[in-house]
Amino acid sequence: MDDVFRALADPTRRRLLDSLRRENGQTLGRLCGSLDMTRQSVTQHLAVLEQANLISTVRRGREKWHYLNPVPIHDMRQRWIAPFEEPRMRTLDAIRRQAEEPSMKPEFVYVTYIHATPARVWEALIDADLTGRYWGHSNVSDWRPGSPWEHRRTDGSGIADAGGVVLEVDPPTRLVMTFGDAGSTAGPDASTVTFLIEPHHDIVRLTVTQVNLRSDDDLAAVSLGWPAVMANLKSLLETGHVLPQAPWEVPVSEPAP
Repeated sequence: MDDVFRALADPTRRRLLDSLRRENGQTLGRLCGSLDMTRQSVTQHLAVLEQANLISTVRRGREKWHYLNPVPIHDMRQRWIAPFEEPRMRTLDAIRRQAEEPSMKPEFVYVTYIHATPARVWEALIDADLTGRYWGHSNVSDWRPGSPWEHRRTDGSGIADAGGVVLEVDPPTRLVMTFGDAGSTAGPDASTVTFLIEPHHDIVRLTVTQVNLRSDDDLAAVSLGWPAVMANLKSLLETGHVLPQAPWEVPVSEPAP
């Protein structure tokens, strides 16, 4: 909380967060365009925001993209506002957001670091047995671009609760697929998940990005689901065991990870 309050105390950093709220996912150059200061100064402000976990970054080629991470601010609201005025403020906030941003579709970015090789992390993402252990569902596909994939229960029933279409496969670096209801296909309204695996010294940086979410409720659901799945994956690869429990059950209108 100390890092969050220090980061929010500066008006320039608040302007950067406002810019990402209006248009989530911007390069340094794009963010500099709205500020009358040098790239070095903006970079320093962004580093403070990232240290406070108020933003997440993803490298795409030579560029670094910046995303708003609302979790710390949400935690502040839960601590000081929720016990008193949360129902009324939630209603007012929903009305305001509907009026101001009717066409904006939320997206989610999550970054974790795993003590493993890129090849091992890649295997954990596509192997049916491994996904069954840490995810609770087996991800089943031939993992070729254009192929369907299924998020299949491990109880032997053969039921697939979710699935989609594999869009990009670049082992052991990048996997892109649509993620939706069982039997769903690729389309302009499909939610898309990207796994980006990058070496980071002797460990691996794994970034999960889900875009084209249908609502803030879906964003809230995946904000709980993906950290739980990734924590279980990290535990399995680093210790050989999954966590004793994880918050799998979350109410969603679109399937949770």
